Formats: sequence, C-alpha cells, structure tokens
Amino acid sequence: MGIEEQLCCLIEEAFNHHFQYQPEKGSIALQATRKEFEGEFTFVTFPYLKISKKKPEETATIIGQYIISNSKIAESFNVVKGFLNIKISSATWLQRLLDIQQNQHYGRKAKNNQKVVVEYSSPNTNKPLHLGHLRNNFLGYSVSCILEAEGYEVIKVNLVNDRGIHICKSMLAYQKFGNGETPESSDIKGDHLIGKYYVRFDQEYKKEMEKMLGDGIKKEDAEKNAPLIQAAREMLKKWESGDQEVVDLWNTMNNWVYEGFDVTYKRMGVEFDHIYKESETYLLGKTIVDEGLKRELFYRKPDGSVWVDLSDEGLDEKLLLRSDGTSVYITQDLGTADLKYNDYQFDKSVYVVGNEQDYHFEVLFRILKRLKRNYAVGLYHLSYGMVDLPSGKMKSREGTVVDADDLMQEMAETAQKSTAELGKIEDFTDEQARALYEILGLGALKYFLLKVDPKKRMLFNPEESIQFHGNTGPFIQYTFARISSLLRKAQQEGLNYTLSEKNLNYELHETEREVIFLISQYEQMLSEAAENFSPSVVAQYVFELAKEYNRFYAELSVMGEKDPVTKIFRVAFSALTAKTIKNAMGLLGIEVPEKM
Repeated sequence: MGIEEQLCCLIEEAFNHHFQYQPEKGSIALQATRKEFEGEFTFVTFPYLKISKKKPEETATIIGQYIISNSKIAESFNVVKGFLNIKISSATWLQRLLDIQQNQHYGRKAKNNQKVVVEYSSPNTNKPLHLGHLRNNFLGYSVSCILEAEGYEVIKVNLVNDRGIHICKSMLAYQKFGNGETPESSDIKGDHLIGKYYVRFDQEYKKEMEKMLGDGIKKEDAEKNAPLIQAAREMLKKWESGDQEVVDLWNTMNNWVYEGFDVTYKRMGVEFDHIYKESETYLLGKTIVDEGLKRELFYRKPDGSVWVDLSDEGLDEKLLLRSDGTSVYITQDLGTADLKYNDYQFDKSVYVVGNEQDYHFEVLFRILKRLKRNYAVGLYHLSYGMVDLPSGKMKSREGTVVDADDLMQEMAETAQKSTAELGKIEDFTDEQARALYEILGLGALKYFLLKVDPKKRMLFNPEESIQFHGNTGPFIQYTFARISSLLRKAQQEGLNYTLSEKNLNYELHETEREVIFLISQYEQMLSEAAENFSPSVVAQYVFELAKEYNRFYAELSVMGEKDPVTKIFRVAFSALTAKTIKNAMGLLGIEVPEKM
C-alpha cells in the first residue's frame, strides 16, 4: 500500500473514531501540498464539515492529531483554514525509495488483459510527411508507450490514404511533366518527388483557371471544368475500373512514397504493427450501409443516395452513400472499424486525428452505436490542435509546408551548433557527436510538440525548443547526462550505492524530500496520462523532476560530501532519479544521452 493510500485509510479511521462516520471506501482524496506550505499531501475538510459539526480548522486539527498519534507515517502537520497539510516522515520516504529501488517493474503495471488499438499517422501518398504529421506521429507513438506501460496490450496501426482524386492529381502531373524521372535519377526521396508533382498540378491547374476566367467563364465553372481536373477525374474512374496502365503507374508511384515514408518513420522513431490501406478498405462499408437500410436505421432518398438522420441526437443528416452508389469517407470508416475489431477484438480503439475532424468522429461513433456494435463504447477520438509556425499556416498543394525530413535535419543541425557553442564534446568521436546531435535535435522536437495539451493549437518555435534551460527536451536530457557523469565517477571510486535498511535513519533535506515525492508519484502520473491519452502529463512531470533534482544538485554536495553515509545515499538517490527520468522520457519516445 502506497503512502497516499495509507494516509487515506488513517483519515477514514479518524472520521470513524471522532465523528462516528465511515466514509465510503475510496472517497477520501488527497492533493499535493502547495509549494508555499510545509508538507507533501493536503486533505481538504470543507466537504465534511456537516459530519464533524466543527469549524474547518478544528476538524483538520483533530484529523491531523489522529494521524500523528496512530502511525509513524507522518512527522508533523499544519492547518491553513480547512486545509490539512501533512508532512511525511523521513523514514517513510526512505522506505518508499527503498521499495522503488527493489521493484524491478516499478513504472510498468501488470498486464490488465485489455487490448487497445492506436491508429495514427494516416498520411496521403501524394506528398511527404510534414510538421502536422510530426505532432500526430509523436502523439500516437507516445500514447501507445504510455498505454503499454499502464498494462494494455497495444496494437499500433496506420491507415494510409492511397487512393482518390488527390492521388490522381500527382499521378497526372507526373504523367504529363515527369519525363520518366525517378527517385534514383533525380536523387530526390520518393515521397518528396511525388509531392513535387502534387504542387505542379496545382500550379498548372491555376494557370488553366486564370485563362478560363480571362475568357469570361465563371470561377465555379472554371474550377469544375478546367482540363486538368477533368483529366484527374477520368484517371480516378480508370483506376477504379482497374485500367492496367493507370494501376501500374499508381503502384510505381506509391511504392516510391512508401520507401520515403519508411526512412522518415525510422528517423522519427515510430513504428506500426499493421498498415491498412484505403485502396483495400474503401469498399468495406457498403455492406454495413445495406445492413443499416434493412434494419431501417438509414434511409434512401429519391435520388438513390443513402443517409442517416441524427437530428434526434443534436446532429444533422449524414450522407453515407452517393446517388451513384459510390462511397464517402464515413462509409470507409464504418467498414474499417469492423475490420479492425475483427482483426484484433480490441477493448479500446483510439483514433489520433486533428480536431478539424471532430464532427466526423462524433457522427461515426454515434452510427456504430446505433448499429449496436459492441466495440463502439471503447472508441475514442484523440483530437489534437494544429501546429502553426511563426510564419503562419501551411498548405501542401501550394508547397508552403514544412517537410518533416527537412525539419528533423534542421533540428539536428541546430543541436550541433548549440552544443558546439557550449564546447563540451571535445572527447567525442565524430560518430558519437553525430549521434548526440540527432538525439538532442529529435528530443527537442518531440518534447516541444508533446509538452502541450493535445487539444490545444500550438505554435512551434524551433529556436526555443532547442534551449538547454527551461521547459525543453535538452534541459531534461542534460539533467540525465549530468547524473550519468556523477554515477561514472562513483563507479570509478568503487562506491557501492545500493540502498539498504541501514539508510533509513538518514534525515532528508527539503530538496531531497521533494525529489523523492515526485519519484513516488510516477505510477500515479502514468495512470493519469493513460486515462487522458495525454503525453503532456508525462512531459510536465519529467520537467518538474529534472528541475527539482537540479535544485538539489545546486544546494547540496554529492561526490564532494565528506560523510560516507550521506554520500552513498545521495548517489543512490541520484541513480533512481536518472532511472525515472529515462523511463518518463521513454514514454515520450525520447532518448537520453549519457554524455553531453
């Protein structure tokens, strides 16, 4: 039983003893004590004054005295109005630290026999991955790591959008203007090469429209009837009918893109257990639409199109099948939801998709509930805000997007420049230095994109993200490297810094107490992050831990400490801090270097 649980039990006992009241099991809650007051845990008495029939201060004092008199868990308490602030004894904290050290699985919960599918990335095969995809991929991968540590069996999947008019735009532009160019002949990464032709299509399409507008044709008519867009629609029809020449071109260009994506994903440090492709799933939902019609959950309009009416749930009517029988996005998503459940029999399914699709997923989940899919209760849309740059919004078709590859390279180069200015890698080989720049650059990028609550739109500032101070990835990485250096010195001295029962008489300094408190909160933090599908909870936690450790390091000596008992404790304490930082950063998909 943890310290917090023990305190809750003691408070329950105090109510029973003094006020003849037995609180409901699990109803007593504690919160972290505010920094300006002494203590680690705070109990708020205001909701219980009707039971105690006493003033808030008196109620808090009675409970505090009971805790001190009936256990050794706390050494003192103080009361601020109705807030009971409890200071845990050094012996209790030291025992907790010893328990954590001896628990090889601390920070990884036992298997909970629940399976969760996390779908993320969802790129289009007509362009390379960009900054927005980075937030998506880092979120999806980090949430997968968090859920796995919480005890879930996690399946990471990617649904690739590899068909449709937008794909045909790149294909048509390549057919017209490519002159047989390949990734090898051009020395351009496959996904970047295809993205070049997507931009080219837009440029040529705009030229056609300008000419038509100049000829007096209305804008709406020009957009629909420009020769290029008509040719793209015709190409899509040929693809859907299985035209061999079009399908061969589609396969060739998509394979170039997949090869490019693989390189990008590897550098990002993300992976997938299964990749679904829209070309293989876009027809699946039609059978579900037929099912809904038969069960009179959907209806057909006079033009033959199929709809669902969700107005009784505060939503609108939603098109499920066009009048010509072709599917729309939600048709495919209905089929893919069934497919994923048939493949994995999941308990939960998380969709990591931007918040511009909030309404789409609300409708999708409502439809699946109407269809009485038993898995519908476990569906969750991890909706995240867009990423802006100081220069403004990005647009793929206009070529104003920040490519993921370019940004990752820029971050590594910025890390190289920042590290060189600090002048601390003289003893690194060239290979070690390059590896360090990569770890720092990617760590800065991931941390900056993950530290913000996923729901919030954010502004990404590359220069701010790479700073070695403040709430940044490099600051936390530097803290880990600092502790690693300390541990190397301890090993060179032959110091055995494993904690044992004899360390329990040590009197903790206030900064040590704060760090141990944070280490003890790791599993609670993990549960909160898993429950809310929020890596930002982990990021804030590990920043606070690194910040508090640095305060300890600035105020107290470790390797220079004369007292051998104190020295051994502080080294052991530092080692557990480093382990916790490494575990937390691992949940964010971020490496921590042992030397910087």
